[in-house]
Amino acid sequence: MLTPVAAPARLWTRNFRLYFVARIVSMLGDAMFPVALSVAMLSLGYGVSGAGFALAAWMGAFALFVVFGGVLADRFHPRPLMIGSDAARFLIQGSLALYLGLGHPPVWFIIVTSVLGGMATAMFQPGVSSLVPQVAADPQQANGVLKVSEGLSTMAGPAIAGTLLAVTSAGWVFAIDAATFAVSGICLVALRLPAFEVDRSATTLQNLRTGWKEFRSRSWLWGVILIWWVLGVFVWGPITPLGAASIITAHGKAAFGFAEAAFGAGCVLGGLAALRLRPSRPLFGGGVAMFLFPLMPLVAALVPSLPLLMLGYGVSGLGWAFWGVQWATTVQTHIPADRLNRVAAYEIAGSILAVPFGQAIAGPASALFGIRDMLLAAAVIALGCAMALVVAWPIRRLPRLARRS
Repeated sequence: MLTPVAAPARLWTRNFRLYFVARIVSMLGDAMFPVALSVAMLSLGYGVSGAGFALAAWMGAFALFVVFGGVLADRFHPRPLMIGSDAARFLIQGSLALYLGLGHPPVWFIIVTSVLGGMATAMFQPGVSSLVPQVAADPQQANGVLKVSEGLSTMAGPAIAGTLLAVTSAGWVFAIDAATFAVSGICLVALRLPAFEVDRSATTLQNLRTGWKEFRSRSWLWGVILIWWVLGVFVWGPITPLGAASIITAHGKAAFGFAEAAFGAGCVLGGLAALRLRPSRPLFGGGVAMFLFPLMPLVAALVPSLPLLMLGYGVSGLGWAFWGVQWATTVQTHIPADRLNRVAAYEIAGSILAVPFGQAIAGPASALFGIRDMLLAAAVIALGCAMALVVAWPIRRLPRLARRS
């Protein structure tokens, strides 16, 4: 059952405004990054395989280290880790921008910066979830607003990247990306948060075990992650390098940015819908919305006219964003506060660990099977994943909680 609700009175507090600005500028840079990296690798002559390896290096480092980021966030506090991560990413992206501006960076340099960027993001990401209840009284409404902002960033970021790539170079995109991390770090420094109670008597190994115990004790949680493994290998991993190659060949560089921007526009609509609608069974409601997601790989394979291409990406983004709000709120309200960072880290690592495999095999597999056929297969597999979300009993029956357990 879906129930429309009114917005809470005190959502836009000082802390939430600062957190909102930090997230939206950081997400703007994140949305520009894969477009710029894919186009840069193709323009430098490294091909689909080069783009896939570079994206996989970032995602692989992130997935491997995010669990430790969660442990450190629970042991100390997520904010210092997030600020340090922003500072590191400012330097990493700035160095890549400088090298691209000065010459022709070798593959190893781009992959190394991707690995370092992924490691830094691994220290940042666990706190993204756990800070929401600290800066907002209503996680559902806050996540909805953040999902709208993410959609706006996903819409504007690729469009900005595509425009800059059409008139300048990838170096400028990476320079702007670096600046977004500086703004994010300043906003996080300015937050005023309550005391964060932690138990520092446990060792890192004990903390990892506690987080794993919490994670595996919830069948709905690891059930979704298993589905996301399939989605990561066969859909999310290949979609950016293969989609870029398919769309750029048919419509040019800027068109890929515009398609990604349309996905962001759909995310805005999905986030707005999640602000107004609260499914009594959130993961089931989100799973129904995920039936829209396969349109992205489908239109990337068929490459119709640009308006139809953007429409497919937009509708796909709507379903993705509505699912994202339901998932984030479910995790935040069902997991105890003192273990949320660790569980969120396992959830993040599990959900994306398969993505680097998909990115790495995208180039070799496309040479064997063809880009179009792989994208069509991704659309079919994405549809199967949506069906699994609404059929699996622990996932479909999980109730909504108003507060964190």
